[in-house]
Amino acid sequence: MRGQNEIKDEIIKAIKEVWESKDFSLCDTERNTRLRSAIVERLVSQVMTDDERANFLGLPEGCRIRESAKVIARDKLVCGKYVWIGEGAVLDASGGLEIGDHTSIGLGVMVWSHSSHLANLAMKNKSGSPLIQRKPTHIGRGCFIGGPAVIYSGVTIGDRCLIQPMSVVTTDIPSYSVVSGSPAKVIKSLSEDVIDRMVRAAILNCSGQSLDIQQQ
Repeated sequence: MRGQNEIKDEIIKAIKEVWESKDFSLCDTERNTRLRSAIVERLVSQVMTDDERANFLGLPEGCRIRESAKVIARDKLVCGKYVWIGEGAVLDASGGLEIGDHTSIGLGVMVWSHSSHLANLAMKNKSGSPLIQRKPTHIGRGCFIGGPAVIYSGVTIGDRCLIQPMSVVTTDIPSYSVVSGSPAKVIKSLSEDVIDRMVRAAILNCSGQSLDIQQQ
């Protein structure tokens, strides 16, 4: 059996062979330089923990972003404090994206702020096409977006909303809503009082007691 150093040397050798291959070519354009910088950032950040990665990406206090999550156009992302972003999530901020404090974006969630469908239909699907439509997307404070939900561009989700997994949100969602489905629809409304009872019930459940939410 080979030792660890021998195996590592073999990996380094394989990488070097690919790097020096004539088939491994890079294009020196402004677009590629910009994209390559972001790619390198994502690769380097894979060895970081979620809070380290959030700090590296310039996110505010208490934020955490898990492995393989991707932020497009990070300079156009307005992120609140204590936001959690799960593995494999895609946050497209190219058209403007705002996420409020204490919101969680679940695993595999896709949040969009642009669409290229017109460029596809018009057979003009080129980089920088004027047919690409960009609209700002807003997600409020204290929301839970269950993965793998999809949020369309231009949508506003109010505060304290629960988006169930597999939902496809195509229109604005008022605050204190529970939504589900494709297209997503409001299936239940919340309130400060209901949320307070839910929290108290959860605390009591952890302590072995019980609370009848309907009666309190």
